[in-house]
Amino acid sequence: SLFRAEDISLIQLYIPLEIAQPTVAELGELGQVEFLDLNPNVNAFQRAFVGEIRRLDEMERKLRFLENQIEKTGIKPKPLTGNLYYGRTRTQQEIDDLEARLTEHEARIQQMNESQDTLQKRYLELSELRQVLRETAVFFEQAESRTDDPLLVIQREDSHLLAGNPSPDPEDAQDQRDSGRINLGFVAGVVPRARMGIFERILFRALRGNLYMNFAEIDEPVTDPGTDEVVQKNVFIIFAHGREILQKIRKICESMGATLYPVDSHPEKRREDALAVISRIEDLKHVLDSTRNTRRMELSKVAESIEAWAMMVKKEKAIYHIMNMFNYDQNRKALIAEGWCPTNSINSITYALRGVTERTGSTIPPILNELRTKKTKPTFHRTNKFTAGFQAIVDAYGVATYQEVNPGLFTIISFPFLFALMFGDVGHGLLVTGALVYILWKEKELNVKNGGEVIFDGSKPPNLISTIRWDMFFGGRYMIFLMALFSVFTGLIYNDLFSKPLNWFGTGYKFHTEHDHEMRVGEKLWTYAVGIDPAWQLAENKLLFLNSYKMKMGIIFGVMQMIFGLTIQIFNHIHFKQVQYIYAETIPQILFTVSIFGYLVFMILYKWSVDWLAVGLNPPSLLNTLIYMFLAPGSVAPSEVLFPGQAALQVFLVLLALLCIPWMLCAKPYLIWKESVRHRLQGYDNVQGNRDSLDSDRTGEVTPHNGDGGHGGEGGGGEGHGEHEEFSEVVIHQVIHTIEFVLSSISHTASYLRLWALSLAHAQLSEVLWDMVLANAFTMKGVGGTIALYIAFGAWFYLTVCILIGMEGLSAFLHALRLHWVEFNSKFYGGGGRAFIPFAFADFVEANGGPAE
Repeated sequence: SLFRAEDISLIQLYIPLEIAQPTVAELGELGQVEFLDLNPNVNAFQRAFVGEIRRLDEMERKLRFLENQIEKTGIKPKPLTGNLYYGRTRTQQEIDDLEARLTEHEARIQQMNESQDTLQKRYLELSELRQVLRETAVFFEQAESRTDDPLLVIQREDSHLLAGNPSPDPEDAQDQRDSGRINLGFVAGVVPRARMGIFERILFRALRGNLYMNFAEIDEPVTDPGTDEVVQKNVFIIFAHGREILQKIRKICESMGATLYPVDSHPEKRREDALAVISRIEDLKHVLDSTRNTRRMELSKVAESIEAWAMMVKKEKAIYHIMNMFNYDQNRKALIAEGWCPTNSINSITYALRGVTERTGSTIPPILNELRTKKTKPTFHRTNKFTAGFQAIVDAYGVATYQEVNPGLFTIISFPFLFALMFGDVGHGLLVTGALVYILWKEKELNVKNGGEVIFDGSKPPNLISTIRWDMFFGGRYMIFLMALFSVFTGLIYNDLFSKPLNWFGTGYKFHTEHDHEMRVGEKLWTYAVGIDPAWQLAENKLLFLNSYKMKMGIIFGVMQMIFGLTIQIFNHIHFKQVQYIYAETIPQILFTVSIFGYLVFMILYKWSVDWLAVGLNPPSLLNTLIYMFLAPGSVAPSEVLFPGQAALQVFLVLLALLCIPWMLCAKPYLIWKESVRHRLQGYDNVQGNRDSLDSDRTGEVTPHNGDGGHGGEGGGGEGHGEHEEFSEVVIHQVIHTIEFVLSSISHTASYLRLWALSLAHAQLSEVLWDMVLANAFTMKGVGGTIALYIAFGAWFYLTVCILIGMEGLSAFLHALRLHWVEFNSKFYGGGGRAFIPFAFADFVEANGGPAE
């Protein structure tokens, strides 16, 4: 139950070696056993099943390769259904078949990748060659048209050099052109466009300007087959004189990542080469498309089953990791396992083991023994989708010590209520309630995880919601639903709807004008039925009234919760058979709190119950009364008297509070010392120490020391009497604990004033937002007023959701969390336990984004 952790038992399993794998698999499906490592000193590479784990690691590598190829292709893997998530584990023959299948798929995909890369590279080369032939043909045509004019030849001596006189003769695979007296050669190719500027400068400086270069941009983007990135490239042609200079140009081109292509100087030959290249490109494109389609069909086939294969391999790997924690009994040919399990689940485990024996046809069934132990047991609270969120809040503070009272049960009500005290508004609560009603209604459809972002059945989610960690929000949906409902309730008490009052029953005040003042004063005739009278929302002294009301309300609820926390200690002491600590520690702590802060709550309620105007007295200041209760005990100013006999009662309460301090300081150390002396006189020290040592050696763990885990951490079991601490350490610990309790009683009470502060801030922000954004639009008339009202309402609603619900809601959540962790839990909760973490395949499902319920 949530009140206290379930009983946990230490069990021992004798599993025949031939059915060890299906047995562990069945226990993993059941998810009720936390196995202990019986080989803590054995290296991970020296354990029994390291070979199987390496084999499964290799299978995981192949799966990652296939998943990467599927992702690059843009194919969406088929998601697992619930049946596949929780399906049975596979036999050894099925694992062997899967390994062979993965090896075959990997080899085929790698072969197709290599073929595709080769074809893609060849296609790229041919495409670039086509661009080079086309651009150089255009360049030569322009050059010939310029050299046909004899005036251009006479004007400059180097016209043949710059224009390129078309009288070429091939020599050493070079394209050269005969200009009569000067032999020119040229180099053509492509170069990345980003390097074009550097390419030109290097050529100019290396050749000292003895060249002529022309280039053109390639309009079609080129995809690099090595990196799959789109690269912009340029076609270039460089004319120069001399074989050595041309060789130097080639080396520079290679260093700059340029690709050179042979180009013939004859127009007819270039035309024939271009046609041949186009034909080869068409043929290569058909082959490349066929290869891509074949590869895509292969990956699509793999995508249908890859999620199931990955889940299968993860389960098998987890099984062998668990089996590496077992001991091997050579005589019995069996594996020996030990682990924790809930006592109520032993029958389920026995039934599961019997099912494995029947399914495998084994003649020797697994044997389960329940062991007696004094080891510290893990803590297990069985939760459901409603209580899981509240228990997660408690576990974030600290896991309960085994059998300690769990605050999660009380948090189900107290957390939403304290949140609502700070967030109380009917309108804001209804908005959140409506959203949560829809989420709970569409619970199954929305229970989808995708990297933490919300998914709405394939439709595009809003940008604001898509940034929320959906798994966290969805896990706490019932908590937020209760917070919203409680906010509606406290909003009714505050009579606050978007900063406006709800006048359902009519005001209980009758207003009249004072002769001495120009203000109207209300005279109370009857009490408003639900919550605060709406007349206070229009009063000039509204803040004075609400501040006093909410401040005192925060103190009342805070003191009640702290006293309740101290009372829970009694259940821990009784359960752990430490009844003496109820009288030594719990009772003085309760008396100390009640004598000071309980008396403050009494004064608040008494002051509210008296009609001070009817008796003709001014209401006394409770803060001054509490201060002078300690500064001047026994004397109360006439203006501060609440009731007859107040002075004597306050003296008694002060003496009682002072008496509780040495009571807390001395009683508990005395009981611990007395019990330690009794143990030594009975000679139990050595016997107890030897038994603990033997028990620790047998289980391979060390028995932890269960001390006082903070305020009220006595629930952790042995409060020093089992470990026989030095008496001086006990005294020092108790002195620190007593001083901390006395000082924290004051600070914790003051901390509950945050209920008043955040409630006031929330109400004022709501009022400011209404007055500054929406109220002005109501005063405008006509078409312009309608448009202004539409715009103002949109802005008001957006700011309400983002600021008042989003930011203020998060702030109230964090403050309520602090009040539970520090002010409430510290009164009785040690939180020094260890969570029960069973071996369960369901954890792999949730880790892979599967059903979490």
